[in-house]
Amino acid sequence: MEKKYVKETRCFKVSRVFPTDVNNHDTLFGGKLMSYIDDIASISASKLCRVTTVTASTDSVDFLYPIRPTDSVSLESFVTWTGKSSIEVFVKVIREDLRSGERKIAATSFLTFVALDEQNKTILVPRIVPETEEEKKLYETAENRTVMRKHRREESKKFADFLVSKYPWE
Repeated sequence: MEKKYVKETRCFKVSRVFPTDVNNHDTLFGGKLMSYIDDIASISASKLCRVTTVTASTDSVDFLYPIRPTDSVSLESFVTWTGKSSIEVFVKVIREDLRSGERKIAATSFLTFVALDEQNKTILVPRIVPETEEEKKLYETAENRTVMRKHRREESKKFADFLVSKYPWE
């Protein structure tokens, strides 16, 4: 089985926070950050296997500190674990106060992607190899996240079966 090192999937994005990017609390709009996260994570997933990948789930987006217009927002993404056709990607969001230089981890996120062939069928992905302490820790804790993800998906399907799809005006 082919293997790739985590560093081969690492991506970075740095943006300034503009007035059109903030909410009524004068902090970066959460939906804007989530869009950045999905975008950069999808690039890491594609760099792993060099085929089409699709977002299967966003496990979490934990907003830890607000991002203000005086901050820059930096995103770092990389593949942390691979299954047969699934790819777990971690995204770390760092806010930097452009006046003081102070940096904080503003958000973290785990997303799962699936690799597809030209017929939109799942395909095998390379095994990921961690090297740094951070990469190894994320790799070692991935199995637990995978179990929780599968359980949550099963529960979501059961819940969806209970919900009605009829519009209120029908």
